[in-house]
Amino acid sequence: MEEKKQSVRIQTSILNASEKKVLVWLANHFPKWVTSDMMTWLGVFGALLCGLGFALTWYSIYWLWLTVGGLFIHWLGDSTDGTIARVREQQRPLYGYYLDHNMDVITEAMMFIGAGLSPLMHMSVSLAIYAAYLAMTVYVSINAHIKSEFKLTYGKLGPTEFRVIIAIACIILMYVPFLTQFHLSLPIMGRTVVLGTLDLVGLAILLILVVIYIHSFFSDLRWFAERDPLPKKEDKE
Repeated sequence: MEEKKQSVRIQTSILNASEKKVLVWLANHFPKWVTSDMMTWLGVFGALLCGLGFALTWYSIYWLWLTVGGLFIHWLGDSTDGTIARVREQQRPLYGYYLDHNMDVITEAMMFIGAGLSPLMHMSVSLAIYAAYLAMTVYVSINAHIKSEFKLTYGKLGPTEFRVIIAIACIILMYVPFLTQFHLSLPIMGRTVVLGTLDLVGLAILLILVVIYIHSFFSDLRWFAERDPLPKKEDKE
């Protein structure tokens, strides 16, 4: 089998430097029986808890603590699985890439659908964010294959920063009652749509993702156009 050339990982997020030190420290201190696969599945479990916490807010807003905990567990599993492999020099580029990216799609679905099932966010808003996330996932995967760049952060924001934003929003919602009662009514396409605080946070995240995607797409489109120009007429003769 042909060996897959690993793409260059590009991480320039706000928390990246500190996060990397923490992840390497954790990977070096985990017992030997803790494997990369184990941490991947731990991340899946964390995503399930996150989505469940959102859905259970029908019964109490304080179930958001389960969401916050799930976000932390998801970060721990999702961030340390690859770090363990690199620290122990046990990288499996093909297997790891396949498992990690498929699990990312599944775990994000758990979290976004859970948020959409809650009374805090419209399912349409949640699924729109998920669609934007999938667009970014496809974009990153394409560049990883044809540009050999695996870019994890854009505009100084990466997965960890978005988790922190969501966790902070959840904690604020639990302890500032006004925000859970706040609603904004907007006339959209002939009907009134009522948006809550988490809807507005979600729409802000959606806007950020869409802007990042459009800017990145056209920036790389110019890059590819310069390196893969139309053949000149004389070249065809």
